[in-house]
Order: sequence, then C-alpha cells, then structure tokens
Amino acid sequence: MVTRPENRLDRRRARTRSALIDAACQLLTTPGGTEASVARITELADVGLGSFYNHFEGKDALFDAAIGTMLELHGRLFDETTAGLDDPAEVFAAGVRMTLRLRTSHPRLAQTISQVGFRYLDTDDGLAPRAFRDLEIAVAAGRFDIDDIGAALACTAGSLLGYLHMLAQDPDRDTYSAADDLAASMLRQFGLSKVEAQEISRRPLDQPTFQ
Repeated sequence: MVTRPENRLDRRRARTRSALIDAACQLLTTPGGTEASVARITELADVGLGSFYNHFEGKDALFDAAIGTMLELHGRLFDETTAGLDDPAEVFAAGVRMTLRLRTSHPRLAQTISQVGFRYLDTDDGLAPRAFRDLEIAVAAGRFDIDDIGAALACTAGSLLGYLHMLAQDPDRDTYSAADDLAASMLRQFGLSKVEAQEISRRPLDQPTFQ
C-alpha cells in the first residue's frame, strides 16, 4: 500500500489539532476548565474560531482527546519507569512513587490527574489498567494478599488522588519522601511486612524526563 506524502495542508491541520488539544490539556489543570467556551479554547490555542469544528464535533470530543493524550503520557512514563523490574511488588510500588513524583517532574500531568479524579478508573489507558494488571500478577505470584482486586485498585486510586491533593496544599513538603511513604503504606496494606515494604519503596527509581 502506497502512503500519500503529507502535504502542507495536512501539516497545518495537524498543527491546529495539536494546538487545540494542548489548550484543552492546559484547561484540564484548572478547576472548571472544561466549562471554557469554544471561543476561549481557540483563543488559548491561537487558532481561528471556525477551525475548531473542522477537528472536533464539540468540547466533549476535544476534552476526551486531551484526557487521552495525558493518559497516554502517564502510561508511557509508567512503562519506562518499571521496565526491567521483575518483582511484582516493586513494579506496583514504582508506579505509585512515579505518579506522586509527577508533581515535580510533570506538574501539568499531576494537576490533570487531580482534576480528572476517579474518571481515571474508567479508562483503557494510563495507570488504572496497568495497576489492575500488576495487582493481579502480584497476587498470582504470592507477593500480595488481596481478596478483591477491584477494591484494591480503588484504594490505590483514592490514596494517590488524596496524596496529590495534600501535596498541592503543602508545597513545601518533600514529594519524593511522600511518594516513598505512600508506596510503603500500600505495600503493607497488601500484605508485606513493614521492613520489606520500606526497603522496596526506597530502592533507586529512574524517573523518565520526556514530556
């Protein structure tokens, strides 16, 4: 199959769509941002008002695309952070630690997670499906003692959202220490001893830097 070369119009359309999604991503980080008018969105994207409907049927479609973009980034960061880890407990802890560290490494993504909240549990990308998968693996490997994986996932999501909110209210608190403490607490909740939970949650963790 021959792919038609991308022409100038295609590139311009791609830039316009990207600008609109980026504007929506910015609005997702602010309370009530999804209530912005189409005029406000196009102003923020620096594109013509008429261009909006060449790419999206409405604001819901745009914000769905923006959330999808942020979820994809979160998933990529998780996969990069946990690559090469063999212990299911460490994989889970690394995901928790990485997500809280977003407050300093990827603040816009952290703000988006806080604003989107539990809608993250209903998506097919991002951390939620990966966390569910890793909880199942940890249980199957005998590393975690969990009766209800769905409930464990909900507890994980609630803890992460709560900690992100707490850190936002206390900007002087050390994010890395908070991330390690939460990971250790979650590991203990799922059956590990205090000593092992603390050791795992303080292992070196490479944080990806791509945006």
